[in-house]
Amino acid sequence: MEHQPPADDVVVQVSAAAVAAIDERSSTNDEDDAGAGDVCRARRTFSHSYKMEHRKPLDFTWLQIGVLSYQSLGIVYGDLGTSPLYVFSSVKLPNPGEDDFLGILSLILWTLTLIGLIKYTFIVLRADDHGEGGTFALYSLLRQHVNFKGSMPMPVTRLASDINLKFHSKKSKLPSKMRDFLEKSTLAQAVITYMVLCATSMVMGDGALTPAISVLSAVQGIQTRSDRITQEHVVILSVIILIILFVCERFGTSKVSFAFSPIMLLWFVFVAFIGLYNIIKYYPSVLKAWNPIYIITFFSRNKKAAWEELGAVVLCITGAEAMFADLGHFNKSSIQLAYSAIVYPSMILAYAGQAAFLIKNPSMLSTTFYSSTPEPLFWPMFIIATLAAIVASQALISASFSIIRQSIALGCFPRVTMKHTSEKYEGQVYSPEVNYFLMIVCILITIGFEGGPQIGQAFGTVVIFVMLFTTALMSVNMVIVWQWHILLVALCFGVFFSIEGIYMTSLLYKVLQGGWVPFVITAFFLSITTSWTYGRRKKNEYEAANLVDRQEFLKIVTMSSKVPGICIFCTDLMNGIPPIVRHYVRHTGSIREVTVFVTVRILPVTFVLPEERFLVDKLDHVGVYRCILQYGYMDKHNIDDDDFVVLVVASLKEIADNNDETLLLDSAFTNGTTFVFGRTILKMGTDETVSSASLLITFTDSCKRTSGRTCPV
Repeated sequence: MEHQPPADDVVVQVSAAAVAAIDERSSTNDEDDAGAGDVCRARRTFSHSYKMEHRKPLDFTWLQIGVLSYQSLGIVYGDLGTSPLYVFSSVKLPNPGEDDFLGILSLILWTLTLIGLIKYTFIVLRADDHGEGGTFALYSLLRQHVNFKGSMPMPVTRLASDINLKFHSKKSKLPSKMRDFLEKSTLAQAVITYMVLCATSMVMGDGALTPAISVLSAVQGIQTRSDRITQEHVVILSVIILIILFVCERFGTSKVSFAFSPIMLLWFVFVAFIGLYNIIKYYPSVLKAWNPIYIITFFSRNKKAAWEELGAVVLCITGAEAMFADLGHFNKSSIQLAYSAIVYPSMILAYAGQAAFLIKNPSMLSTTFYSSTPEPLFWPMFIIATLAAIVASQALISASFSIIRQSIALGCFPRVTMKHTSEKYEGQVYSPEVNYFLMIVCILITIGFEGGPQIGQAFGTVVIFVMLFTTALMSVNMVIVWQWHILLVALCFGVFFSIEGIYMTSLLYKVLQGGWVPFVITAFFLSITTSWTYGRRKKNEYEAANLVDRQEFLKIVTMSSKVPGICIFCTDLMNGIPPIVRHYVRHTGSIREVTVFVTVRILPVTFVLPEERFLVDKLDHVGVYRCILQYGYMDKHNIDDDDFVVLVVASLKEIADNNDETLLLDSAFTNGTTFVFGRTILKMGTDETVSSASLLITFTDSCKRTSGRTCPV
């Protein structure tokens, strides 16, 4: 009895050599493989074509982990490490006393421990997607285990073969009520997807707020040198530094990144040493603040005022999300070692030293960092603090570029210019549009708030909402992916969500005092995302409703004049002939001797291996092919250059029936390639709403000159 492919599979043809290479790694489907060497080509489904071993994690020596930990200081911990610049100075408590400072310090110590050490270092870092971290990685991991469907903000296509990709996690076979619920509920899937989009939009806001608060806090130290230096001077100097910082982004970080880790290591050593000095000099027993009774005393004494100050305390954990987001640059052990051995102890000593100083000098609360710095170390500390602030800012700006790049790859953001600033590191990219948008927003925030506490309120709002989203997504992954016991998941969710939720209520109380900024930035990016995805969905609906049927296409091919070369039609449709073919033939009156319909699939995995990239098949007429091009969300996309055409032709030659077909492909390649892209224009109706009835779809041809010949249009 002949084997029938699953209903959701598309038949793909691969060469016998490719089949043999694949079968070396998989012993499945032996009955299909038996004749692989006897025939010119084999017909196989997506599910059977690419059976790969799943990625095995690399083993690092302790020396290598130590080196990676050192390097992570400059990439991961810039934001978190510079928080002592502004945490205590953001507190606006009237007439604070010893118990107040001990209570604030106790809150800081337990926040760093519960959120930074336990949640991120030992729990969240486990949720990597084949070594990649961040909100998209959590979402990708969930998508690999749950069949998302319906009209989603991010394009959803799923094939049974996806599970065989090397970078695809193995789906658990154990039953899960939550997984069943998510697969049946399109509303729950949409909520999770929009949660991810909100979190990434919030991080974009972080890219504008971190430079503002970090540079301002570092530069404000000069006010302690002279009464003639006003806040206006600080703001002007900060704006100048910010402009230089953003303008220099176009050169990339590869030339100066080698200095980031030494700068941050020097910073951590200095703040730890100064903190220890202040503890010994002013209040040696300050670490008794580890006793949580001081938190209770702080709230019982200050009541509502204490709750309002939580918005300042939460700034101590800013940048913790970077531990997870930047996981792909390092590994779990190195990030855990750096935080546990260097960052965490340094922050404890720094905050404890500042609290000890303030207990004896409460009037210097607004200038805590520089006032607590010993006089001989002021100028060295000023220089190091400014450099550390620049490092922290640069890391968040670069992260914004990477997030936009991933969003474009996932199909939920329109294309913007992306330039690679390093030939060695694929992830180092630069987008001029995003860069200058962030620069304008950052400068407006700096000037508009005049370096006041409103920036801290906005910054804290971004931080806490991203953490809340991470907690929610992590809890779902704990149940579905890790399959933890529901009581353990409920305990983790209850503890972390309660802590972060309390901080959130304090920040929302002051939403009019700067907390509105991240919501405006988030709404701006979400509006772009929803508009873009809505337009793409309408375009796909139009194409699906106006497909060229088989008879019409055969008529077009046989009646049109043949022109030497290759024509590549780019379409989102995985099945059927797109209507752009009608327009193209009507416009040119001809068709190329080789026609390829290319569909790009963005999979919820980090990377797709080169041997998994192309899935090709023949259509009914000679010289007409379909090619499905698969990418992960971390892959570099480039489909309109000569290298891409070479790879497509090589893949097509593997499924050629005879030598004549191979010669046809070679000849077509030497005669040039035409790329045809579709463009969709949405027009408003008379009722000022966009509906399917008021859509105007037009298409344009986009040609690429290859192999020395220009395409005829």
